[in-house]
Amino acid sequence: MPRLGYDARPSPRIIDLVPRYTGPLLTRDTAAALLQARQRGDAAWRGSLDLGRSEGEARLGAERWQWNGADWPYPETLKDRTVYWFDGDGWAPVSRYAGSLIKLVPSEWNVPTFEIDGIKMLPTSKESPLDDARRKVALVQPRGKVVLDTCGGLGYFAACCLEAGVARIDSFEKNENVLWLRDINPWSPDPEASGGRLQLRHGDVSQAIATLADASYDALLHDPPRFGIAGELYSQAFYDQLAHVLRRGGRLFHYTGAPNRLTSGRDVPREVARRLEKAGFRAELALDGVLATRR
Repeated sequence: MPRLGYDARPSPRIIDLVPRYTGPLLTRDTAAALLQARQRGDAAWRGSLDLGRSEGEARLGAERWQWNGADWPYPETLKDRTVYWFDGDGWAPVSRYAGSLIKLVPSEWNVPTFEIDGIKMLPTSKESPLDDARRKVALVQPRGKVVLDTCGGLGYFAACCLEAGVARIDSFEKNENVLWLRDINPWSPDPEASGGRLQLRHGDVSQAIATLADASYDALLHDPPRFGIAGELYSQAFYDQLAHVLRRGGRLFHYTGAPNRLTSGRDVPREVARRLEKAGFRAELALDGVLATRR
């Protein structure tokens, strides 16, 4: 696959900046708390209406409630494991179906995960997905660096890089419905508020990687979907391309998990480590993936 010999910008377009959703977000628990406060005759309810990002006060009326200077209808009974937003007509799940069901899912840590056809895409069993991302991002030491984030998802890797002082992070996301989730999720970083440090691109990194210049990144973060969904992102050809765009001495963290280890006997992390070694990295198992350094 040909490489560019100059510092070219990635070909997929930077997504158009659209106004992010700033209205309330409800879960079954927050909706129940609002309704119980009204039933008690309380004049106000205090709590979080943005999945724990902040706390505020809702003024309670008989028919509607007020928050952030706007009036909102009371919700009907809401389902568990679902985040609701006001879509202009009523309270609707933050989910879309386009060949597969993509859904924002609350967690006990406030920071949500998301699911595709019921498969959880981010870990939440032991800590929040943001804290999990923070530990992984720390492995590549992003401060002052230019970082490639191959599979942006909800943007938690990017958020942690921004928090750690990254110079610039180029983040690719293939699925437009995941980008829609980001516009609603208050924990996803806002490119417009990043001062240009977060460049979010709607594109398939497995194709765009060939348009990136050699040694144009100081560090890489690779959090692909599981092998059965996106096998091309685990291929030797793709790892060879990652080696081209990373400068010598640069670090890569590759999330793998341990899918089907008990049922199939496959050791995906070690398979990945071997392919990365062949591509020109020194690789070792770290956390729930592989940490590699470009030789």
